[in-house]
Amino acid sequence: MQFSDKRTTTRWVIIIASFIIVSLIMWNTYAFFQIFKNEERIKMEHWAKAQKSLNSLDNIDIDLPSAIITNNTTIPLILTENGKIINHNNIDKDIENDSLKLKAFLNQIKKENTPISIEYAPGKVQQLYYGNSSLLNKLKYYPIALLFIIFLFGAVVYNFYRSTKMATQNKLWAGMAKETAHQIGTPLSSLIGWLEIMKADNVDETTITEIEKDITRLQTITDRFSKIGSEPILEEKDIVEETKQSFDYLKSRFSHQVEFSFSAPKYPIVVLLNPALHSWTVENLMKNAIDAMKGKGKLKITIEDEPFLVRINVKDSGKGIPKNQFKRVFEPGFTTKKRGWGLGLSLTKRIVEEYHKGKIKVLKSEVGKGTTMQVTFKKPIN
Repeated sequence: MQFSDKRTTTRWVIIIASFIIVSLIMWNTYAFFQIFKNEERIKMEHWAKAQKSLNSLDNIDIDLPSAIITNNTTIPLILTENGKIINHNNIDKDIENDSLKLKAFLNQIKKENTPISIEYAPGKVQQLYYGNSSLLNKLKYYPIALLFIIFLFGAVVYNFYRSTKMATQNKLWAGMAKETAHQIGTPLSSLIGWLEIMKADNVDETTITEIEKDITRLQTITDRFSKIGSEPILEEKDIVEETKQSFDYLKSRFSHQVEFSFSAPKYPIVVLLNPALHSWTVENLMKNAIDAMKGKGKLKITIEDEPFLVRINVKDSGKGIPKNQFKRVFEPGFTTKKRGWGLGLSLTKRIVEEYHKGKIKVLKSEVGKGTTMQVTFKKPIN
């Protein structure tokens, strides 16, 4: 048996054992409740006999019945005759001093227990109504409190397990990302060396320029992966220029069947950014939009300047997203493509919200007409 199978079996054993323990506790609580309820019934029957003895005209010794009646200090009761309340005991002052509240309380305790009839003389019958004592009421709600505590305990355990699992996954992803950056670094260094040889051999300048761009791009990608799992350094950067650079790079490398457009203010907008990670955000959103259009359509990036915020809208004319999937698209593993791991938007959300303290959302989308993704950043307060 593998370790994961053993761990799953252990979890199920703990769950079943917990269920059995809770069931036993609830069963015992119910048994105690019934025992106390029967004992209170017996007390009320004795009280009724004592009341009958006091009502009898030939009664001589009243000490014992009086003691039985006065010793009841916990069970609320109301004594009636011919429908009229003639006595009551152990009832709150605000109830016993208000006739309407007292009648309402009588109707309440009628539902709790079967009344006891007291025939103290031929044709003269009194009805004894009684409710549950405060102890019995507390015991009645004990199983609910127990279930609530168990629910809270389960929620704490689940959150702890989930956070531990997520922390382990984050460490794994961070380790894989850093290892990828390390692995890319070796052939990248070799490519830089070959580029110098090509320059010495007077290879066409245009070819060298394009290769230099791609090598720079690989260096940027390596830098991105190396930052995963580490706290990125944020700098005051012009978000218009940083976004435009990523836009221009991808625009030159995609099909002319995609109609690109970029709209932004003509002045710099300073935001705290990590340039490498921000370019990753822009590229992920653009690539996702191009995939949604299947490589053909209109893609527009708009930057909006507001007093305290700056918003980047990425609009495409693709297949759109159903409204019930607006939040799911950011979940790890969610994808509508046949190929891919569904990590692009999940990673983008983490870069925007955890590293840059911004917000990302599906601003609007209509199936068959396109989607607009929106990223919002706060401006630094000077």
